[in-house]
Amino acid sequence: MTRRLCGGSLVIATHNAGKLKEISALLDPYGIECISAGSLGLPEPPETGTTFVQNALIKARAAAETSGLVALADDSGLSVKALDGRPGVYTADWAERQHFEGEPGRDWFMAMGKVEGLIQQVGPDTDRTAVFHSVLALAWPDGEHAVYEGQCSGALTWPPRGTMGFGYDPIFVPQGSDLTFGQVDVKEKQKVDHRADAFAKLAADQFGS
Repeated sequence: MTRRLCGGSLVIATHNAGKLKEISALLDPYGIECISAGSLGLPEPPETGTTFVQNALIKARAAAETSGLVALADDSGLSVKALDGRPGVYTADWAERQHFEGEPGRDWFMAMGKVEGLIQQVGPDTDRTAVFHSVLALAWPDGEHAVYEGQCSGALTWPPRGTMGFGYDPIFVPQGSDLTFGQVDVKEKQKVDHRADAFAKLAADQFGS
């Protein structure tokens, strides 16, 4: 039987405010207090894995070992059919901008533009099918862990639409909708997105009867 969470505090292994907000909202009904790795001053470990599972475990284990608390990490990304599954595990890397005057960071509009530009290079009638992937990894300080995988299928649109969400949300339209993830509020997004799919599996395993 999988080891279970027993309430209390949980370190969310992220420095991404948008991701922290979404995960905290999902865990709130279960009485879990979420603390971000950023607020604890924990460093971001190098994500050297070649799969979402590997990178999620790297982040969760690092946060658990450093903080002494149970940690939850998400590794998610966008796979575009026309780009042979790219950017995949390098989804966030595509948003890294060059250091300018000592200020590193991520430019998601740049990343969305890169994806669109590559699709256009393939051809004007290119299949715009895409899948968002999410892996949630729980890690305990003693090394035990659990992994939950989810996904959400859809298609890409251009130009970006909406200012809600984060990352590639403004160009992703999930199946069965005419709106991008950037046009729906977080509660509606959490009913259908890739992270919600992974979290449903986590909740059934961790909090189910």
